[in-house]
Amino acid sequence: MTIIRTPDAPKPEQFTDPAAAVARLEELYEQATGFLCDGFANAIQNGAPNARIRAFYPEIRIQTSSYSQVDSRLSFGHVSEPGTHATTVTRPDLFRSYLTQQIALLIKNHDQPVTIGASDTPIPVHFAVANNPNLVIPHQGAAGFTLRDVFDVPDLTTTNDDIVNGVYDHEDEVGPLALFTAQRVDYSLARLAHYTATDPSHFQNHVLFTNYQFYVSEFEAYAREQLADPSSGYVSFVSTGNVEITDADATLEQPLKLPQMPTYHLKRADGSGITLVNIGVGPSNAKTATDHIAVLRPHAWLMVGHCAGLRNTQALGDFVLAHAYLREDKVLDDDLPVWVPIPPLAEVQVALERAVAEVTELDGYELKRIMRTGTVASVDNRNWELRDQSGPVQRLSQSRAIALDMESATIAANGYRFRVPYGTLLCVSDKPLHGELKLPGMASAFYTTQVSRHLAIGIRAMEHLRGMPLERLHSRKLRSFDETAFL
Repeated sequence: MTIIRTPDAPKPEQFTDPAAAVARLEELYEQATGFLCDGFANAIQNGAPNARIRAFYPEIRIQTSSYSQVDSRLSFGHVSEPGTHATTVTRPDLFRSYLTQQIALLIKNHDQPVTIGASDTPIPVHFAVANNPNLVIPHQGAAGFTLRDVFDVPDLTTTNDDIVNGVYDHEDEVGPLALFTAQRVDYSLARLAHYTATDPSHFQNHVLFTNYQFYVSEFEAYAREQLADPSSGYVSFVSTGNVEITDADATLEQPLKLPQMPTYHLKRADGSGITLVNIGVGPSNAKTATDHIAVLRPHAWLMVGHCAGLRNTQALGDFVLAHAYLREDKVLDDDLPVWVPIPPLAEVQVALERAVAEVTELDGYELKRIMRTGTVASVDNRNWELRDQSGPVQRLSQSRAIALDMESATIAANGYRFRVPYGTLLCVSDKPLHGELKLPGMASAFYTTQVSRHLAIGIRAMEHLRGMPLERLHSRKLRSFDETAFL
């Protein structure tokens, strides 16, 4: 019979104070991960113990016996039907503000306490030691004992997107309280650190995606301007490798090798700053980035990249505001079928159009000279122009598409899937159907004149969205029939 050693965790307790509930979550998590880290360090130094070392994620649970009469305008903050709902929690220190807000809404809307205690889901040792710089999980065979014989390891059979995708089967009659389980969140936090080379704690609530590194220098220049202005509200700028500056004149050392998705953060004290992620080219990268950033529950994300203009009336440097997407990127077909419409979100569309008008100083009918609103097609073949034109061009024409890229539909569709408000503003960098290919000289001139203005529009749009109540931004357009209470 295997002996199992676990920490002596406090018994489950009910809370009506959300701050106190989150404090208990942090206490339970720190106790559990500390226990695993100590056990792991001892095992590496002295060999495998004669017992299994196990600790559990903390859990939030609420039980209701009646349907709640809540504000019909609120799309989150309440369970959809009576019963028991629960979620496991990781890194409550990182999600403190989010958890406090969500728990407060639950208590208010249902007039019931939440119960905080240890769950029955073990914490994988890899995730427990991830935040301890003095500990590293060795490769298989390097520890002198089989790791999974002593500690729990990540379990991909339970680390999935079943709740998000609407295929979650709660056989024990306990409904999900949040879109992501603790293991799923931990998995993405680890992936984010790997792909972006910045710690997840630096990510801000407003995320800009681009497909070119040219935007980074402009973002850094803007960040330095903001840091030089004490009234801007921005407090620091974080570059790849977690290099953080608070002084506008400070030197930023550039890493010898950039990560797969270089990421930069212009931070505000409350997390409402702006993160810029260069996802590179392709729908696979776009899906990878959004799959993992979604667990941070950002308030909005926008794509500000380049595209091929498909209409003869467009000029290089014109803007495209997407209000529909032709999804031929294929990477999300198994999770979100192509027959699912991806609607434009009014609040985001207005913010983007307003930002274009402010930065370009054009308005109304004059704005149509440089910006078109319509369908954006996203494909998985960068060299689509070299294929037989009868098929692709016919579909593009039938869809009324005005622009084509490789990332926008993926980002919008994953925003819809993960309940994260999304939008797309692209800049026309070539017109392959009309003989204007993206050649070196043309590209250099285009980037010099357009990148700064395009990024400024994206930032201005985010500033408009920042001032909007979260309840308006996260509308019912993003929520399904049987939805979780947590945003």
